[in-house]
Amino acid sequence: MNTYGNKFRVSIFGESHGAGIGCVIDGIPPATALDFDFIKSEMARRAPGKSPLATARSEADEVEILSGCVDGVTTGTPLCGIIRNTNTRSGDYNRDLLRPGHADYTGFMKYGKAHDFRGGGHFSGRITAPLVFAGAVAKLVLKTKGITVGAHIKRLAGICDEELNTAEITAEQLLSVSGKEFPVISDERGEKMREAIMAAKGDCDSVGGIIECVAVGVGAGVGSPFFGSVESAVSSMMFSIPAVKGIEFGGGFSLADMRGSEANDEMYVSGEKVKTYTNNNGGINGGISNGMPIVFSVAVKPTPSIAKKQRTVDFGKMENTEIEIHGRHDPCIVQRAAVVVESGAAIALLDLIS
Repeated sequence: MNTYGNKFRVSIFGESHGAGIGCVIDGIPPATALDFDFIKSEMARRAPGKSPLATARSEADEVEILSGCVDGVTTGTPLCGIIRNTNTRSGDYNRDLLRPGHADYTGFMKYGKAHDFRGGGHFSGRITAPLVFAGAVAKLVLKTKGITVGAHIKRLAGICDEELNTAEITAEQLLSVSGKEFPVISDERGEKMREAIMAAKGDCDSVGGIIECVAVGVGAGVGSPFFGSVESAVSSMMFSIPAVKGIEFGGGFSLADMRGSEANDEMYVSGEKVKTYTNNNGGINGGISNGMPIVFSVAVKPTPSIAKKQRTVDFGKMENTEIEIHGRHDPCIVQRAAVVVESGAAIALLDLIS
């Protein structure tokens, strides 16, 4: 399944080392102005090759619009964008040596000899670039509805950022953090995170972390109980992002250690709206938005491609062996994944609201 959504639908295509990657977006309201400077800036947040903290593979990630837009305005028909791959090195990959933590083995079991193993093929994090393009378009539509989505690195290699006040955060405060080159509230703690990434890189290893995402401006009443819940829609999208292995909303797993009197978000009237003093439930009750900021966090595993020697299998010979992965890989993908998480949230929310 490479298509997500019911009313706002996104279909992705391509492989890491193919000619290009891209997506087709259906359900965009006609006459939506596409801010290409904004789209370019979003793509740049995810693009590789710009920092020693990321892979050395350098890709411009420029989106070529093939359909659905005339003179910078959407027509209402499917919008198709393609991103050319220009800096591939397929020789870095061995078909038979299965990389631990990757989808090499499962890919071969699913697709047989036809599986494109180069750079992870269609399983690669490279395919999140089209998601960022689709997410940028979704953000532009959400902006017309007064909704803002942003994210920050909540934790990386065991180092925690300062906490967001998720009950009172404004769109301006959210954007001031998520718009940073290294999206953290505390730059001092961010520097320690950078040092941890470089230390792992120097040790031929990698680190992971947690990204916290917030949507401000979503009114009460979005979503449906059970299978159409906000949590269901967002979770489905988040687990479509490679390396995401866990999700929690609001206080998440910490709620398990609280009493009801602590976990409940007590309510008050503010003008014509009902608000809560805390936001332990992440802006969602019964699967439906309650008007408070929607808050969730995702766990991102360490990059599986590491140069340390690891035990594996030679799939061609069906023998045990060892592997040292060489090539161009991120020692940590968390900082580049923040915009991907935002994009996925924007797509999921717009589909629910449309």
